[in-house]
Amino acid sequence: MPEKDKLRIDKYLWAIRIFKTRTLAADACKAGRVKLDGNNTKPSHEVKIGEVYTVSKGPEKRVIKITGLLENRVDAKTAVNFYEDITPVEQTTAFKSMFHAPVLTRDRGAGRPTKRDRREIDDLKDDFFN
Repeated sequence: MPEKDKLRIDKYLWAIRIFKTRTLAADACKAGRVKLDGNNTKPSHEVKIGEVYTVSKGPEKRVIKITGLLENRVDAKTAVNFYEDITPVEQTTAFKSMFHAPVLTRDRGAGRPTKRDRREIDDLKDDFFN
């Protein structure tokens, strides 16, 4: 596994499998979704061991600490050795709980909802999502 002294942040995030492509990593940096000490980073920013980055990817936010530099993309088991995920537990559980929301369904063959049914459904949705 080749290691370098200097490495761009977009290439590093791609190599440790945070982003699927290097272009997506560069676009995230340009959009301000990759931060170092609360400041936006450019895709050409050089990564140093010990730095802590906050990476936002959709609704998920991850805080990673650099433990090693990795130039080329490797398998997931190896990539985990080059960073430490220090995301607070409450952030991870909040992201995962989004997928356990109840799903509103109607019985098959029940027909279209009446005006009254529609109002009840809207009230349920408003109570749950607000």
